[in-house]
Amino acid sequence: MQRGWWDMSDQPRCCFPNILNRRLLPQFIPVRSDRLYSIPRNLLSNRLALALILGEFILGTGGFMWLESYSFREAFFMTTMTISTVGYGAVQPLSPAGEWFASFLILLNIGIFAYALSVFSYYVINGEVFKKMHLRLINNKIEKLKNHVIICGFGRYGREVANNFRHHRMPFVIVEQNKAVIEEIQRSEDKVLYIEEDATHDEALQRAGIMNAKALITALPDDSENLFIVLTARQMNPGLNIISRATEAKSQRKLQLAGANHVIMPEQIGGFYMATLVSKPGATEFFQYITNESESDIEFEEIHYRDMPPSCLGKSIRDLHIRRETGANIIGFKHSDGSYVVNPGPEIVLTVNSSFILLGTRVQLEALRTYIASMR
Repeated sequence: MQRGWWDMSDQPRCCFPNILNRRLLPQFIPVRSDRLYSIPRNLLSNRLALALILGEFILGTGGFMWLESYSFREAFFMTTMTISTVGYGAVQPLSPAGEWFASFLILLNIGIFAYALSVFSYYVINGEVFKKMHLRLINNKIEKLKNHVIICGFGRYGREVANNFRHHRMPFVIVEQNKAVIEEIQRSEDKVLYIEEDATHDEALQRAGIMNAKALITALPDDSENLFIVLTARQMNPGLNIISRATEAKSQRKLQLAGANHVIMPEQIGGFYMATLVSKPGATEFFQYITNESESDIEFEEIHYRDMPPSCLGKSIRDLHIRRETGANIIGFKHSDGSYVVNPGPEIVLTVNSSFILLGTRVQLEALRTYIASMR
């Protein structure tokens, strides 16, 4: 606790005479300094401080021009000297009215200077200026984003999503209202774009660039808040890919009706995973190995019809020669209606709104991207 200038709480009582302990010590009760010198934040305004200073210059310049018939240059110089208390002396001898006016201007300047100093202390010493500069820089970066992902909530699941996106260098924006979490993000060494706002507010999603985003993930622990975010996001961007977390089974259908493309129940997935570790341990451990990016360099990739160059459209898997040229394997085919074909045959052709699911190492998938780009 911050204390005043006198504090005996940490001193042994035997070091002071009994009369001091009994009579004088109560007079020096520790006092919180912030209570004495703090000013409510809503009373501190840098704009008001600047306006007061400018108003003081206008008042002083106009007063000296009117009372002493000074020119604008002389009046401004006299006002500057009076406010700054430099004391060069008057430009011309002052009349009694001018002396009274100069005295009033000096007294007025004491209050204005004290207020301006308080504003300066708050915004500079407390870091408010740098906070505003930091937030303005973040907002400028968010406004320039395209095809990014909005993550609503930075809890346990939101952190995992962000770590995955950071690994794959996918742009994302975090929307979080918990001040403790925001301070943790600010202290982090990772450069993360964030918005300190309630994700259920339309303004928060607009600031996060929802019109330019390609997906939104809401991972809040409250299903009702996730439902509200899904409804709002779907209305603001009908083509957005929305993924929502759900804690209760009865909320899954509601979230889908509200507009969520996918609803994930972490408890259900965790239970299924634990059960398969008993029934099919080898297969489950292998899948865990290929999906664990810290232990394996094997990754999945999805190639949509719209991503293929015109020279590849209408060709079958056999004619594309993807495995021969890159080493990656096509393990799945997604129809336009959302159904899947596992290990598609060589005669399968990529059609509108369909896609291939591929498996390979990072080197193989990078070779795949280069191979497709070379055929454009």
